[in-house]
Amino acid sequence: MTQDMTLDEIRDLLAPVLARHAAFDGWRKEAVMMAAAEKGVDADIAALAFADGPVDMIDAWFASIDAAMLDALPPETLDALSIRKKIIALVEARLALVAPDREALRRALAILAMPTNAARAARLGWRAADAMWRAAGDTSTDLAHYTKRMTLAGVYAATLLVFVDDASEGHADSRAFLARRIEGVMRFEKLKAKIKGVGGGERLSFARFVGRLRYPAI
Repeated sequence: MTQDMTLDEIRDLLAPVLARHAAFDGWRKEAVMMAAAEKGVDADIAALAFADGPVDMIDAWFASIDAAMLDALPPETLDALSIRKKIIALVEARLALVAPDREALRRALAILAMPTNAARAARLGWRAADAMWRAAGDTSTDLAHYTKRMTLAGVYAATLLVFVDDASEGHADSRAFLARRIEGVMRFEKLKAKIKGVGGGERLSFARFVGRLRYPAI
């Protein structure tokens, strides 16, 4: 069956199990070979599907997390929640999904933190934030569309850094950290709503937003 699959389909098939092997073998070709053997995929085809190396593998794994998050929290589940609770639920769903593969996540974050991978890391963070905001029902198309995603990408990245070293029961420390960050974002959104329409308001709100990214509230 797998011989009839496209490379994109091979990527989708292997991505969810790549992290399990990357935890031991690193984000290298060995992890691809192990995942391929597990799923009955020809090793040469699997290697071709991830020809761009470690970041390509991480990209595919993160994309599988995006899809699994949406499966875990369908619209009928989220509809009853406030925006704040939707975002928290979506981030916590992602944490639950990566929890079994925290060592692989740690290795992935180290790779993405390399200067040469900065642009790709930013795109992956944006994609995750965009998936969460869309799942939460956001349809904004103005400046808010970008500020919401930039802010959430920063919150999510910071939460992941706490999460990889979180030894608390049920990852309580990570969830508390996330709640504090989201509360800070909500306060900012309320402030932005108050000053909207004031002369220069959009410039002011964006400047405050950038300041929040540099010096986030704990």
